[in-house]
Amino acid sequence: MNSERPLLRESVSAVEARLGEEVDDIVVERAVFGLFFSGVKLSTGHGGLCFTPIKEMPEAVCCPSSARAMPLSGRLRGRPVRKYLDDLFCKNILRRTLGIAALNALSMAAWEKAGPEGYEILTGADAFDELDVSRYPKIVVVGALIPMLKKLIAAGADFRVLEQDPRTLKEREMPYYAPADQAERYVPEADLLVITGVTILNDSLPGLLAMAKADAEILVTGPTASMLPQAFFARGVTMLGGIQVTKADELLDIISEGGSGYHFFGKYAERTVVRKK
Repeated sequence: MNSERPLLRESVSAVEARLGEEVDDIVVERAVFGLFFSGVKLSTGHGGLCFTPIKEMPEAVCCPSSARAMPLSGRLRGRPVRKYLDDLFCKNILRRTLGIAALNALSMAAWEKAGPEGYEILTGADAFDELDVSRYPKIVVVGALIPMLKKLIAAGADFRVLEQDPRTLKEREMPYYAPADQAERYVPEADLLVITGVTILNDSLPGLLAMAKADAEILVTGPTASMLPQAFFARGVTMLGGIQVTKADELLDIISEGGSGYHFFGKYAERTVVRKK
């Protein structure tokens, strides 16, 4: 893994440029690891989410190992948000998860202070609905993004889905499956590239973007991709699909009980699309 993580480092810098010294006074009031999502609430009231990387936590099968995986348990409340931002660049994937959630929450604060520059934000919009898949001869989906796969199958599109775990795909989706390690074969041919935001968390996104052809339409989507977009746009991404938290405490309560988007969209959070102009 790249400990420098330039994409995330640039995203942190973008937040700092907007919020300035305010960042030094912000603490995390709540931090929650849920079954599907993890999230934080800042002392500013803003909330942020990240996908919970259960499959990347082999330690989760053993309590003593899990304790080593998250040594800060019981001491997350009241921790300065800068500590969470520092965790973006550590090897511990659980700490990175909350770091991304904190960065997403800070991004909400940054947008509140100053609106988008050179891009637009569509609130309450689904990124998949913004795509006319008939326009793209070849499509590659990275990750088992089931709503997108349903849309592509219904449209009779020419596509491949790159996925590490084929068990996440249904029988009718398997004809389109390709192993994730075959990205170099398929990604450079894609006219439309749809990438799960989990790739931000596991560090595979920069490599995928480097493979993409220059004129490809590239969507990065999921709760993890809910941050300021400049670093993504500089690397060829044309659209981000994320989540805006509207009621942080209520949302954290839901995800702490194993809740998913079905339980909070339209009540405690909204889908958002950030689109390059």
